[in-house]
Amino acid sequence: MSIETANEQNSSLVKELLSAINSLRFGSVEITVHEGRVTQIEKREKVRFTDSATASIKPTANTAAKTLKVSN
Repeated sequence: MSIETANEQNSSLVKELLSAINSLRFGSVEITVHEGRVTQIEKREKVRFTDSATASIKPTANTAAKTLKVSN
């Protein structure tokens, strides 16, 4: 594999990972690795409800994770 191909794959991986993180309000992101290579990114999302009958239910939305920056 050439360095350029590896860099493109790493860039795609980072974009997918950041997308998974940015789309969560509550939940987790799991990365599966086989033989030193990332093979899967799994996102688990939780929807939380308040106890108050008058409070509105807010759907999940992008959070402060958008500000996460990756430096090379």
